Amino acid sequence: MQVSVETTSNIERRMTIGVPAQEIDQAVQKRLQETARTVRLNGFRPGKVPMSVVKRRFGDSVRQEIVGEVMRDNYIKALQEQDINPAGWPQFEPKTMEEGKDLEFVAIFEVLPEIELGDLSAINVEKPVAEVADKDIDTMIDNLRRQQATMKEVKRKSKNKDVVTIDFKGSIDGEEFEGGSAEGHRLTLGSGQMIPGFEKGIVGGKAGEELEIDVEFPDDYQNEELAGKPAKFAITIHKVEEPQLPELDQEFFARFGIEAEDEAAFREEVKKNMERELKQAVFNKVKNDVVDGLLETTELDVPAALIDQEIDRLRQDAVQRFGGQVDFQQLPKEIFEEQAKRRVKTGLLFQEVVKKNDLKADDAKVEEKIQEIASTYEQPDEVIAHFNSNPDQKSQVESSVLEDAVVDLVLGQAKVTEKKMKYEEAVQAGQQQR
Repeated sequence: MQVSVETTSNIERRMTIGVPAQEIDQAVQKRLQETARTVRLNGFRPGKVPMSVVKRRFGDSVRQEIVGEVMRDNYIKALQEQDINPAGWPQFEPKTMEEGKDLEFVAIFEVLPEIELGDLSAINVEKPVAEVADKDIDTMIDNLRRQQATMKEVKRKSKNKDVVTIDFKGSIDGEEFEGGSAEGHRLTLGSGQMIPGFEKGIVGGKAGEELEIDVEFPDDYQNEELAGKPAKFAITIHKVEEPQLPELDQEFFARFGIEAEDEAAFREEVKKNMERELKQAVFNKVKNDVVDGLLETTELDVPAALIDQEIDRLRQDAVQRFGGQVDFQQLPKEIFEEQAKRRVKTGLLFQEVVKKNDLKADDAKVEEKIQEIASTYEQPDEVIAHFNSNPDQKSQVESSVLEDAVVDLVLGQAKVTEKKMKYEEAVQAGQQQR
């Protein structure tokens, strides 16, 4: 086997491989002999078909099969000999494959890029600084109560947090527009579900009243044909309902898996959960800034094969989230391309930081993270035992700890600016995944 490798770009290689004709011909002859022993043809007894007939009937297809197998096997051997690590499967281009002649073919493939990390000190990170205040706990508990509320119809004027049942019909310059009307629509006033001014215009209305309100679509509204335009809505209020909030008792606490004797104990558990959420949100925000910084400071070519693999993973995840009713390949690849590219680049950059700095997943931190995960379950000891007895699950935690180590290392060299935020602002900042 003769091998030569040409570098056609930072990540693309063209490997030309030559295989002696004798190797091909022997493999073809052996496969034809096997075929002759098993093939059934009219006019011949099994195993008695002349080789000349077998070759005439199956020679071309058998040779095609053998050439494909030889190209695959010799490509793998050549990679090992040349110590090359490809990113994805190659494209084969046969150059000569006639009977009696040496086989020569080209394998075109991509390799993982050589990465030269940028200046980590040039990375800017904004770290939220927040705490869980008493009013934040009050808001959270109020939200939890409203999730469990029952509704009571009232005859008074509507106010924020009431639920109204309405018909509405929207128009612009006297013309109704698509998607601007509905009947029997239930709306929680003050929820921000509708465009600015819509819900505020209903507050104070009573069941049986008809209203007409003037609003303006935001400039960044998703429907560009409506963005920035003034509109009128004719609204009929059918019903006003007031939420009846449940009492803060043990029955209510148990609905959220919390064993608490009184409101004070319940508040303490809610606070712990909120602090965990805040901690994770701050880390997510910081990690996003670290990733952005690495991407901005490092030039990186990405193998298309890795992007395609990640696109398929994202498409499969999307199908699962929507109930698995469609084949993931029916989803357009373009929708996921940018996200896939960012993920692949991030993975390659993190791997390079790990390799360059010889980072390892600290056993104590792995155990700490497992305990942290387990603490959110009713039977934490069972969860811990599950992780410790399941290598794949534990490996995922180790990968997460290693990612944390990368973030910590970059933070040690980056420019970190702390920014005071309210609890809700910090949580939202951590949810803005790119």
